Amino acid sequence: MITLNHYLILSGLLFAIGLVGVVRRKNLLMLFFATEIMLNAANLAFAATSSYYHDLTGQMFAFFIIAVAASEVAVGLGLLILLYKKYGSINLDDFTIMKG
Repeated sequence: MITLNHYLILSGLLFAIGLVGVVRRKNLLMLFFATEIMLNAANLAFAATSSYYHDLTGQMFAFFIIAVAASEVAVGLGLLILLYKKYGSINLDDFTIMKG
């Protein structure tokens, strides 16, 4: 039987994987993927807790996070394409020129 603890442990593991991806941050695209993994881990935790307590509040938060993630991807990919056209790379180490 799968309980709430199983879902929360999975959510914690997914969040940890995303956090490792954010800390490593070699590539801008991988940074976006890691952020998405972290947001999906939060969605999983909210949805599981909401289902456990028979309340729709957690699922509403999950929908809000999905909307924020979609807008983050749209703006982020636009910036990523712009940076790639300007510098020819999406590696974060190559953007030290931008420090001013």
